[in-house]
Amino acid sequence: MRLEQSEPQPAIAVLVVDDHPAVRQGLALLLAQEGVTVVAEAGNRAEALLCAADRCIDAALVDLSLGPDDGVEVVRDLRGLGVPVLVYSMHEDPAHVRCAFEAGAGGYVTKREAYQILVSAIANVAAGRRFVSPRAAEALVDLVTHQVAADPADDLSEQERQVYHLMGRGEGTVEIAATLRIGSRTVESYYARIQAKLGLDGMRALRRHAIAHAAPVMSSSESV
Repeated sequence: MRLEQSEPQPAIAVLVVDDHPAVRQGLALLLAQEGVTVVAEAGNRAEALLCAADRCIDAALVDLSLGPDDGVEVVRDLRGLGVPVLVYSMHEDPAHVRCAFEAGAGGYVTKREAYQILVSAIANVAAGRRFVSPRAAEALVDLVTHQVAADPADDLSEQERQVYHLMGRGEGTVEIAATLRIGSRTVESYYARIQAKLGLDGMRALRRHAIAHAAPVMSSSESV
């Protein structure tokens, strides 16, 4: 009797987005041994979007530190194109982990973790499953613990607190104005006051701070 041989599994096609060429090349060599093929490399947002539009990609491996570009925005842009995203970053703090998931990342692995964790994460994210590495999971636990211990909005006025929490839910100026039934310019004046009270510099820092301290939102069938 002749036994049929199983068909070899196709390699996972990955886009690596990192502003260090040596890191991209090193990942390509290491991942090739694990059935993962780096089909495209990008060092910035523009290159990443061009590669994503031009190639068939199973998952994008994205660093959050991309020089002048915001890695979180790159995550959001790639997800808008339907590309599953795994964040691979040196950042292990709760704010970065939370912002990445808020932007649509399917997984998060820190660069200090074992290589096997990265390989497993790529396979899971490419298959549409969420993956949180041990260090990233610790960051999320720390985030929840910090939220219970101290709410940074305690020093804000009632209206400022409402604006801050709506920002944490991802709402923009127009949405916040409509929800609170106030003008957009009034909302912008609250932004300035909140930044001053929390010691934050700029809207990007304020939005990230609000998202990082927002109450976790989880469905009954899924947890981060």
